[in-house]
Amino acid sequence: MKSEAEIVVMNKKLIIESKIENISLVEKAIDDCSAELKLSSEMYGNILISVIEVVTNAIIHGNKLDKTKKVLIGISCSDDKHMTFTIEDQGNGFNYEIVPDPTLPENLEKPHGRGIFLMKNLANKVIFENKGSKVTLIFKIKVAK
Repeated sequence: MKSEAEIVVMNKKLIIESKIENISLVEKAIDDCSAELKLSSEMYGNILISVIEVVTNAIIHGNKLDKTKKVLIGISCSDDKHMTFTIEDQGNGFNYEIVPDPTLPENLEKPHGRGIFLMKNLANKVIFENKGSKVTLIFKIKVAK
């Protein structure tokens, strides 16, 4: 139940098949939201990188590129100046608590493992649910001046 002080000013949903080329649909949705809310270029970049990382992981690792499985993306923005992206795949999840730190010397040259690090550093809050198959990214909105 939403309080009277928190009125949603944007609420969008996108459901895509687990195909890499569908990432362009997510990019378009982010572009549209950015234009509508007049986000700063820094905020737009943080959102784009973080959300595309989660969606890519959902398609590749969560749904294993199975075109019959969907990725659900929810986008909402409330008048408390926070924008929320919820991305959910139909996979089994993963143990997000034991992902190696990509900044440690032994992990610097590994090709994988930077996504969660990026998300946690670009979003204001990252929430994992359903064993990691649902990720919520929360951003404090900065508009362009």
